[in-house]
Amino acid sequence: MSLETEVMAQMKDAMKAKDEALLRGLRAIKAEIIKAKTEPGANGEVTADGEMKILQKLVKSRKDSLEIYQTQNRPDLATKESEEIAVIEKFLPQQMSEEELKAAIAAIISETGATGPQDMGKVMGMASKQLAGKADGKTIAATVKELLSK
Repeated sequence: MSLETEVMAQMKDAMKAKDEALLRGLRAIKAEIIKAKTEPGANGEVTADGEMKILQKLVKSRKDSLEIYQTQNRPDLATKESEEIAVIEKFLPQQMSEEELKAAIAAIISETGATGPQDMGKVMGMASKQLAGKADGKTIAATVKELLSK
């Protein structure tokens, strides 16, 4: 089942249950999918990889907003953002734990033959491809930097 079909089915259930938080998150996903389908060259379709990128982008933007709302002492808006993050993250694959991430990046470092911080770009390129959807880009970068500086 495609992401769009799954979102539409859950939207119907959310409307019946009058679950506003779930409905907001699902509508955001649906809007981004429609936007991606109508972009030039998309031919009215979104790949599974494209869907993952859409979801990651939505979560990232909401986490950034959440951080801003928390620093500006706006708990009302922060609550809405965290509810939407929870809804969107249900569609993403399970994120790697810190230990799993370190092990995967250590394997990539040994595979690429990286020896220090000057090789970060080489490791990041490979890590970003292999760990796409399984870990946040900022977390990957921080872990690579930490492991290469040892």
